[in-house]
Amino acid sequence: MHLIQQDQKLDTVFKNQGATGSTFELSADSSRDPEKIIAEPQSDSLEEGLDPSPEGNLIYSISDRPPWYLCILLGFQHYILAFGGILAIPLILAEPLCIKENNAAKSQLISTIFFVSGLCTLLQTTLGTRLPILQGGTFTFITPTLAILALPKWRCPDSSADPQVNGTDPASLLVNEDELWKVRIREIQGAILVASLLQLVLGLSGLVGLVLKFIGPLAIAPTINLIGLSLFIQAGQKSGAHWGIAALTVCLIFLFSQYLSKVNLPLIAYKDKKWKVFQYPLFKLFSALFGMCGAWLLCFLLTYFNALPSSPSEYGYKARTDINLSAVKSAAWFYLPYPGQWGVPTVSVSSVLGMMAGVLASTMESIGDYYACARLSGAPPPPTHAINRGIAVEGVGCILAALWGSGNGTTSYSQNIAALGITRVGSRLVLQTAGLLMIILGLFGKFSAVFITIPEPVIGGMFLVMFGMVAAVGISNLQYVDLNSSRNLLILGFSTFSGLVLPTWFHSNPGMINTGVKELDQLIMILFTTHMFIGGFFGFVLDNTIPGTEEERGIKCWRKAVHKGPQMHTTDDSCYNLPFCTNFIAKFRLLQRLPFLPSTATQELRTQM
Repeated sequence: MHLIQQDQKLDTVFKNQGATGSTFELSADSSRDPEKIIAEPQSDSLEEGLDPSPEGNLIYSISDRPPWYLCILLGFQHYILAFGGILAIPLILAEPLCIKENNAAKSQLISTIFFVSGLCTLLQTTLGTRLPILQGGTFTFITPTLAILALPKWRCPDSSADPQVNGTDPASLLVNEDELWKVRIREIQGAILVASLLQLVLGLSGLVGLVLKFIGPLAIAPTINLIGLSLFIQAGQKSGAHWGIAALTVCLIFLFSQYLSKVNLPLIAYKDKKWKVFQYPLFKLFSALFGMCGAWLLCFLLTYFNALPSSPSEYGYKARTDINLSAVKSAAWFYLPYPGQWGVPTVSVSSVLGMMAGVLASTMESIGDYYACARLSGAPPPPTHAINRGIAVEGVGCILAALWGSGNGTTSYSQNIAALGITRVGSRLVLQTAGLLMIILGLFGKFSAVFITIPEPVIGGMFLVMFGMVAAVGISNLQYVDLNSSRNLLILGFSTFSGLVLPTWFHSNPGMINTGVKELDQLIMILFTTHMFIGGFFGFVLDNTIPGTEEERGIKCWRKAVHKGPQMHTTDDSCYNLPFCTNFIAKFRLLQRLPFLPSTATQELRTQM
């Protein structure tokens, strides 16, 4: 199937653009040998993706297989984009876990969360939705985690106590320090482990897919839109550390991704015992990486020549690259995380109930991410069985994260979805490579610690572009809706505005919720401080209760777009099928009745319509 698609695209390139002799020679060889499509640098495999397509000139769509070296470079770019978000979680938890000054423990947590994130990414891209979507730590679990650790029994003891007064020897003090934070993380592990069973049940039972039958563009649009809009505080805080560096990062990303997107650089490849020159869209493919590295390099030079403030109280200090050099020196060269490394997880009812709210919020966020990812990778909207399976695999990922003891769960990463739109590479293989890189590089503590030196304003500038892209993808779902209808405008405006207002008010007034049951208070607090949950909930309820025709709601046009998969997208629903077992599932009707497996009858119906 992949070879047929490549040949068809290649014919179009030859007819419309013409081809040089060397280009034709490369394409002829690669069409006969599938391995050469992956292993060798080819101008045809790059130029063919430049043929205009409905999905924004994708260079590689979801089922395409870029060359191995391109997979490594683009996978490394996804690794870097997710690095800041994943790294922030153990750093946020360091103080409540009583390891603020324990660099060894922080290094172990960082290695663990990257290792688990890579493992879960491989599971999701291979057995879950099979979309090119990266899995990493989720901030929806941070709120219940901090609430659990704020209980009196989990508060850190006074660090000013003198061990010599109590007659404590240094050896026993070291053991006590390790047990001090391990007993706390075991409580978090147990809460995530049990709460994640809810997500697993929702996916395997098909309850999530059943609800999706009533979800239309007016529910999806505010959900995805608020994923980007809700992160403006984080983007502003990091960019505000030095607006000049943040602006430079934004300008460089725009320069490489837009202004220089059609500029191909001549590169040299050795083939058939001679050197050949071919044109390569380097700026288009690595725009985010080049933009971030360019600003990072400038910060390094400004730090080297001492042009940036050296006092933490001065503006611009956080643009220095030498702030976190101590973390690199203290990080271990090699560390292998394993299940139960902190001990046997402990379970309490209050912790589990609080963590379940984070699971529900993460589930709603991931469903919106699936639609955004499908749109940017050239895939049709995900069918019900793919979403069910994706949520179930996320539940499995959270269980694995609990067993390994990352201190967090896993969810889909919005910034990496946005990177698909900027780089125009939506290949599943690239994200699988990124997952493998996260596992391998997570074993090398000093390598991961190097990226801690990325200045905050550089990360902030990158977030400005990425999160804005996510918000725009949410708005793009409104193309199916009648925007001249006052009904639709009311639903869209209220759900989006409420998704911004309610979480802000609840954050500002945390003590206003007092039902007398702490677990219920925590549940309400978490749900109503999650922007995506509020916007998606109001959009879903209002769209299904306020009278309106299917044409007015956009349901009819949306379904037509789904059923016209080959015309509207670069692939069909087969991209969501499980690998190696499609024929086996088709032989047994009983397996096709399971809500997380594809049904032959359903696929035929979608094709006919």
